[in-house]
Amino acid sequence: MIQEHLFSYQQLTINKDYLAGMLGFPDGILPEPFDEYLDQALLESEKLCNIRGAFVFSERGGFTPNNSQIIVDGIEFNVGKTVAREFRNSDRFALFICTTGKSISNRSYELLTGEQPVLGYIFDLLGSMIVEAATDLLQQEIQRFAKSLNLNTTNRYSPGYCKWSVVDQHKLFSFFPENCCGIQLNDSALMHPIKSISGIIGLGNKVICRDYTCDLCSQVDCFHKNHQRMKS
Repeated sequence: MIQEHLFSYQQLTINKDYLAGMLGFPDGILPEPFDEYLDQALLESEKLCNIRGAFVFSERGGFTPNNSQIIVDGIEFNVGKTVAREFRNSDRFALFICTTGKSISNRSYELLTGEQPVLGYIFDLLGSMIVEAATDLLQQEIQRFAKSLNLNTTNRYSPGYCKWSVVDQHKLFSFFPENCCGIQLNDSALMHPIKSISGIIGLGNKVICRDYTCDLCSQVDCFHKNHQRMKS
């Protein structure tokens, strides 16, 4: 059964220091006009967001003999050995999607291609952070539902990261009805709205939710790796 959730902007945890760091000010002190731009973006984004998420629990799960693929209700996902290792001991899986809606990306594009590209870039960063914060809330809902079934959960992992091919998006979205949460895939397996996240969480009595092992990953544009770097 698919469970859908709506989240308000007020429920989100937005780290302004992280955003300042991504803008090149790791001490969190923003000079003019960046401080005004960020305040404007935070104020506007509350009205722009239409935050929605959904998840579904598989009936069964397993692994291929080489332990580089997971099997979710008979469908193989080529997650790679790094992610498969984090899913170890899972006998079911939760598949999820989450989005901010299209308005914040449209606003970013309007500004980037207009006369305020810096403000547009701030909106783009903020949109990424909003969808991550929303997915944190969705993950908490998944954890609560799993607990009601006496299941533990792993951390969440998404196609396109840790050498997991983004092509598997098509398999993941096959578990949801078309246009669920207003998200669609193009032929290249890219999501629209752009500020959307999909992924899988392992479920089982013996699984563990481990922190991301960012020091073992070579990907440079990962939100989680950059977030850890800014905190260090």
